[in-house]
Amino acid sequence: MAKQNVAEQFVDILVRAGVKRLYGVVGDSLNPVVDAVRRNAAIDWIHVRHEETAAFAAGAEAQITGKLTACAGSCGPGNLHLINGLYDAHRSMAPVLALASHIPSSEIGLGYFQETHPDRLFSECSNYSEMISNPQQMPRLLQTAIQHAVGRRGVSVVALPGDIADQPAPEKAAQTAIVTSRPSVRPGDAEIDKLVEMIDEADRVTLFCGNGTAGAHAEVMELAGKIKSPVGHALRGKEWIQYDNPYDVGMSGLLGYGAAYEATHECDLLILLGTDFPYTAFLPDDVKIAQIDVRPENLGRRCKLDLAVWGDAKETLRCLIPRVRTKENRRFLDKMLRKHADALEGVVKAYTRKVEKHVPIHPEYVASVLDEVADDDAVFTVDTGMCNVWAARYLSPNGRRRIIGSFSHGSMANALPMAIGAQFTDRDRQVISMSGDGGFSMLMGDFLTLVQHGLPVKVVVFNNSSLGMVELEMMVAGLPAYGTVNRNPDFAAVARACGAHGIRVEKPKQLAAALKDAFGHKGPALVDVVTDPNALSIPPKIRREMVTGFALSASKVVLEGGVGRMVQMARSNLRNLPRP
Repeated sequence: MAKQNVAEQFVDILVRAGVKRLYGVVGDSLNPVVDAVRRNAAIDWIHVRHEETAAFAAGAEAQITGKLTACAGSCGPGNLHLINGLYDAHRSMAPVLALASHIPSSEIGLGYFQETHPDRLFSECSNYSEMISNPQQMPRLLQTAIQHAVGRRGVSVVALPGDIADQPAPEKAAQTAIVTSRPSVRPGDAEIDKLVEMIDEADRVTLFCGNGTAGAHAEVMELAGKIKSPVGHALRGKEWIQYDNPYDVGMSGLLGYGAAYEATHECDLLILLGTDFPYTAFLPDDVKIAQIDVRPENLGRRCKLDLAVWGDAKETLRCLIPRVRTKENRRFLDKMLRKHADALEGVVKAYTRKVEKHVPIHPEYVASVLDEVADDDAVFTVDTGMCNVWAARYLSPNGRRRIIGSFSHGSMANALPMAIGAQFTDRDRQVISMSGDGGFSMLMGDFLTLVQHGLPVKVVVFNNSSLGMVELEMMVAGLPAYGTVNRNPDFAAVARACGAHGIRVEKPKQLAAALKDAFGHKGPALVDVVTDPNALSIPPKIRREMVTGFALSASKVVLEGGVGRMVQMARSNLRNLPRP
């Protein structure tokens, strides 16, 4: 049997850790690893057109599966292209292993062609970033990187010079166990005792939930029912908390709606549950706050806490629920539910008025129809910008759908690459990219990746021929819009030229049929929807210090938009209120 080289050993360890795909662009120093992948039937090389796409795709796959994924870039410029997607994966707590191949080891530090220092460059967007400088470091260094990515939920980067990759691997390499999942974290008894005391003493408690409540829907609902608490959420908590929730009061923050803001400010005790909510201007400064988070570094960095609880949301609630006293008074909860319904009823009028006749098409209407015709287990990937607004307000979670975006990093052009990674996890599952025209055109080359790999991703382009969110940010600052206009092609014609199915929609009556046509197509498809560039959106509560980096019209002519099926959800909850 021929002796393994380092690249082959590297790939074998990835396979043993459960990695099924390696996303990237081939080239020079990376070639030994790519060739090792070619000869290993247990892993596939996923050729993309840009390394940034590779990192976004790997991050999305990790978020869908919860398992380790991998991407790679060749030396210098190749692996530098990974960095934006790796920042996003790291901030999304997605376990990703990035291979940054490197120049010949004998030339490091000598200003060689394409020289960078990847072990330094990636340190800020990773839990672990190291270079293999000797074959004897394999496989321990790679295994250490994997443990960091899986155990700490984030990115690990391994730099590997091409000449080292091609050298013989060490004989009888240690086959130490590889971590593939992480344990639950339970708070200490003292923290549980104090939290029970705070809840029992408070008359009005509000739960505000984030992505950390994934898998804890039943526990959140049980606690909310027991202590008569309204439940609000951040954007990343939407898919885990909003559905089947009779205590729902909407979302707070820059894209918010409903009564979540009031519920967090009018309570006696606010419990931040699995959220690192960054917008401090939307958090109260005059109520007691307890925060529960599995990452201790998140505790207290957004607001002053009365209690910090280090633990998983699910495990903490399991400890808490049997011990807190049942509250009988639900006046605060009922008041917030009524405010929530009233708030939704108030904004929906702007959306429903002549919407089916409005040309250019209201983007809210596009999102609403999209929500209705999409599968119940669809994966939505959402571009940063105004698409975030429409997804937050119109997509209806149900416990089976997924909604993924660059919600913590805020990068443009994330939706299409994320859709690639999501679709590779299951070719039979519907994956829909909600792309802005600016984001789509930025990484449009990777639409060819869909065609090349036969991925049936459906791309819906919200084409308002502008960088809409940036334009609104300029208005907030009192500046005239400048440099925000996009001169776009017919994206549907571009899609057809690439070998995919393409449909252009300019009138509202064409929309539903076009979406159904695209969704029924077996391969990749694109729907280019010409939308109104003047459709704006504001959060439910605004102060000047809140709007930096967001959207307000300088003319104060603001279309607030609707909230889709959430109005019906709020009405359903109101029907369950006790009669006065």
